[in-house]
Amino acid sequence: MQITGAKALVTGSNRGLGRAFVEALVARGASTVYATARRPELIDTPGVTPLHLDVTDAASIAAAASRVGELDILVNNAGISTPSTLLGDHLDNIRREFDTHFWGTLNVTRAFAPRLAGGAILNVISALSWYVYGPTSNGYAAAKAAEWSLTNGLRIELADQKTQVTALALAIADTDMMAAYDIPKLPPAEVVAMALDGLEAGKLEVIGDPVTANVKAALAGDPAAFYADVPAALFGQAPGSDTR
Repeated sequence: MQITGAKALVTGSNRGLGRAFVEALVARGASTVYATARRPELIDTPGVTPLHLDVTDAASIAAAASRVGELDILVNNAGISTPSTLLGDHLDNIRREFDTHFWGTLNVTRAFAPRLAGGAILNVISALSWYVYGPTSNGYAAAKAAEWSLTNGLRIELADQKTQVTALALAIADTDMMAAYDIPKLPPAEVVAMALDGLEAGKLEVIGDPVTANVKAALAGDPAAFYADVPAALFGQAPGSDTR
């Protein structure tokens, strides 16, 4: 997949990784970049085409699809993060997580897949697709796990039309979603550059940071060892060591 001259669409483009994606696609020579958001008036990146798109609303998806012609690259980036436990009093936030990360990704992909023959889809998943870290992230983690499985399934179903499906998995980038965490964070532009390099190289999965690499590597081991000391497993530290 070559970005130069390509027509691309990015969901959730008004801030964070989405904004970094549209900026990078313009810089790499994409001929058209549709920068979509629920509030497109907040999109101020030069050289893009702002477009209203709420990934949780079927009518909004259909309207956006009707305004977009040919397409080469779809970046499913839109996301939310809610404090959702699995056994709490309400299921509303869990539903919001799945409506955005699973159903939103699926429905947007279904709308644009027919015009992506020979093109590519990049889905932003998470290290939390593969582990959980604290009860209030459980709804997010479950939805991201479903999105990872969805990504793998789409890759199989779109193989005949030669649509490349790539996953970007990451844990810690300097976005609004991570603003409350006082830990080292990768700049969004650095993560996006890695993702787009992987897309152009034909990679099926891009691991965005060391924490995610550690989580993915731990999947082959005993989960009891991982969860016995989650900070050590995440940051590659020996149990009890200083992670500063």
